[in-house]
Amino acid sequence: MSVGVSYEQLPWTPRVAREHLPRRERANLERLYVAAIPHPIRDLQLLLPDAMVERVVEAQEQIIRFDTEVGHITAPFGSILLRSESASSSQIENLTSSARAIAEAEINERDDGNAALIVANVRAMEAAVAAADDLSDTAIIRMHEELLGNTNPDITGRYRDQQVWIGGGNFTPHDAAFVPPHHDRVPRAMHDLIAYARRPSPIPLASIAIAHAQFETIHPFPDGNGRTGRALVQASLRRSGLSKSITVPVSAGILQQRDTYFAALTAYRSGEVAPIIDVFIDGTFLAIANGRQLVTDIEQTTREWAESLRAIRSDAAAHRIAGLAVEHPVLNSQLVRTELRGSDPALFRGLDQLVEHRVLTETTSRSRNRIWVATAIIENLDAFARRSMRRR
Repeated sequence: MSVGVSYEQLPWTPRVAREHLPRRERANLERLYVAAIPHPIRDLQLLLPDAMVERVVEAQEQIIRFDTEVGHITAPFGSILLRSESASSSQIENLTSSARAIAEAEINERDDGNAALIVANVRAMEAAVAAADDLSDTAIIRMHEELLGNTNPDITGRYRDQQVWIGGGNFTPHDAAFVPPHHDRVPRAMHDLIAYARRPSPIPLASIAIAHAQFETIHPFPDGNGRTGRALVQASLRRSGLSKSITVPVSAGILQQRDTYFAALTAYRSGEVAPIIDVFIDGTFLAIANGRQLVTDIEQTTREWAESLRAIRSDAAAHRIAGLAVEHPVLNSQLVRTELRGSDPALFRGLDQLVEHRVLTETTSRSRNRIWVATAIIENLDAFARRSMRRR
């Protein structure tokens, strides 16, 4: 068994009337186009050089150690890392946004720009983790629906029913850089992929890398394949037992090698497995180094807050609101009321105290509603994003 693709030639049926096409595209209609046929991987046996196996095992140990260490910290790093992973995965697709904008979108204080799309990616990641033990067509389609259900519902709820292509022209796939399989082949290809992904593996990180490359090769949806595929990576990490408590921000490591990542996907389609496995190995080390720095930065911030709030009674609302602000660095009154018990006077007194001690800054959202921003946490998250953007 081997990975990669073979090809078939197919006739193209235009999606717009022939007379409305540019002259060059009308000429393409006389030619067959070439679409990929992914090799089945259900029974693939990975035979890697010993040196690569050692590197995979070392990366896996890093994931397990990071998950164990951070998972035992009281602060809500699971939510923080999930949001950071979603943002990094979106950045791979050139969807960028500030940490503040993302936090505002999470509490419905912003609904424009990329922030809302990144929040949708958070929901897709959550759906992926929830489906870790039940990988199926239904679960994968659900992840995609969480991602695009609000912005492009017409293409959710099923695998694609049309040909897609990457690069090239807008009207036909003839000059594309890559043409994924014809949509009639997608269900069988996905069944094969799911069968492979469900198999136990002695080196799960390598198998996860292969499954991811196969998913991106199949391209089962009209849009959102990259983000859905990386959400599926999180489900696979959880199902394999490499992560149990938190989201390991692997996409932050892939983002630092973005060009290498796309080249590795191309190499996979030519039958090479080493490049995509290398991307996941290096991505693991890069992501965890960045994640550890984020944890350190936030712990330093919370220590500074605790020192600043030392004169306030430990059972006062201010301390509970400060804890909430670590997970939600932009707050509005509705979120505070929903998440924390207490009377309105006590909660608003707590907010005022946090403003007085410069833990929070009061401002307004684009909807002109009052919001409170934990600027230091926002700076910690933006620093994580900047480190993720540093190209190797």
